[in-house]
Amino acid sequence: MPDGEIVDQKILLRRTEEEKRPILQRLKRIEGQVRGLQNMIAEDRYCLDEVQQINAVSAALREVALVVISQHVSCGIHMAGEDGQKEVAIDDVMRVLRAAMRASE
Repeated sequence: MPDGEIVDQKILLRRTEEEKRPILQRLKRIEGQVRGLQNMIAEDRYCLDEVQQINAVSAALREVALVVISQHVSCGIHMAGEDGQKEVAIDDVMRVLRAAMRASE
């Protein structure tokens, strides 16, 4: 679980390079998928193929979001156990969860 600190009423994660690596690898894979989609559009590929690629990119981004949210919530729960940080940590976790729920609508 990444470490974090509260700055301006927000939990800022401090990930190690080892914690960042899988997220960055996923994002590079998604970047490649988006480049593939750009090529498909440029080459006037079949619409269904393009839509399937768009769905794959969207699903991959949702998975990255879940990892980021999971880390944030875990850190927030840990920080909520610290004196004087409970309310701020819970408020910030709820703010992140609300934003994630809006994104999935």
